[in-house]
Amino acid sequence: MAPKTLRGTVRALIAPALALALAATVGPASAPAHAAVWNSCDQWGNTTLDGYILYNNIWGSGAGSQCVWANSGTNWGVWADHPNTGGIKSYPNSKKVINKPISSLSSLTSTYRVTVPSAGAYNTSYDIWDTDHDYEIMLWVNHHGAVGPLGTAQGTVSLGGHTWNVYKGSNGANEVFSFLRTSDSTSGTVNILPVLKWIKDTKGWMGDETIGDVQFGYEITSSAGGLDFRTDSLTVSGG
Repeated sequence: MAPKTLRGTVRALIAPALALALAATVGPASAPAHAAVWNSCDQWGNTTLDGYILYNNIWGSGAGSQCVWANSGTNWGVWADHPNTGGIKSYPNSKKVINKPISSLSSLTSTYRVTVPSAGAYNTSYDIWDTDHDYEIMLWVNHHGAVGPLGTAQGTVSLGGHTWNVYKGSNGANEVFSFLRTSDSTSGTVNILPVLKWIKDTKGWMGDETIGDVQFGYEITSSAGGLDFRTDSLTVSGG
């Protein structure tokens, strides 16, 4: 998650220093070897595979080193070594573009299977945006360490095959709706459309927004010493 209005400023401030840090610290011994079709240790490294856009996305202040690798758009992983300090450092992710209004979607589902570390501070989450970036919907399927959602608690709801603790807030640039699964999971299926309709129709928190894309990845706050995050499989489908 990166607040829209801060992205340009944050990138301008940290890009030069981080580029030097990455060049100095990322080498053959820094990241695990993978027989991948694509990999990148670049701050904004990205590529398109099998209809998914992969993005290294090291955007937060005080970040360390991070490399992403991919066998496909739905089988990929990240090695990250971010210091044990507060604040989100990165959100490496795989994105599927939707570009349809909520009312015109007949379905929107996703399956996931991940392998995540038992150390560090992070969440594994979907990050769903409208095309204007006025609204951000986060679905946390697991989290570890000193991390928490933006905003205030709105109660608990069962939607899309899971039970979530709901939070609502704003980062100053857009509204943020966070859904935290009440028990952590490393695999499952999420029916995303009922979540969007609940926000729109039941709560009236947004209108018939055009959903731009569905991202899935790891919002990493700390991973000192180097930790592996692996997306063993992922699908995003609907229309």
